[in-house]
Amino acid sequence: FGSSCCCFSGFGTPFLRPPLPLTHPVCNMGKFIKSGRVIVLLQGRFAGKKAIVVKVFDDGSRSRPFGHCLVAGVDKAPLKVNKTMSKKKIAKRTRVKPFVRYVNYNHMMPTRYQVPSEIGAQSLATDQQMDTTDGRIEAKKFIKKLLQQKFVDPPADKSGKPSKDVLYLRKKLRF
Repeated sequence: FGSSCCCFSGFGTPFLRPPLPLTHPVCNMGKFIKSGRVIVLLQGRFAGKKAIVVKVFDDGSRSRPFGHCLVAGVDKAPLKVNKTMSKKKIAKRTRVKPFVRYVNYNHMMPTRYQVPSEIGAQSLATDQQMDTTDGRIEAKKFIKKLLQQKFVDPPADKSGKPSKDVLYLRKKLRF
């Protein structure tokens, strides 16, 4: 009667419309939420904050039986600086407050941006670090150090200009 295709809902009489083949383009959509993708969180404490996907769990896990991913993000983005400011003030304004957490796919929106591979998104945090509070603190310290360094001196893209992906991650989302 019905088909396992996501396009055929199974409502009504199945004889009016034959089920679509499993090779239908909607059925085998590619996975685009991969490690390194920049996302915007939509729900919860960090709603409206930008983050980088560290690890993907499409089929879920034992503790979280739904599609989710581990993300590392920017809770407090750095402020603007200019030449007239002192070094102390510049150091204070370029500080970053990071966060790490597991996020359900329903509570995030992927963007077109993908951080450069030299940042190494997979190494930002691990599952073992997420198990303990000390591990989370350690991961946040590493992320803070890395992001502050990359925000001050963004990596160059193919044309030699600063990477738009890192610059997007740096800016506070206006909404």
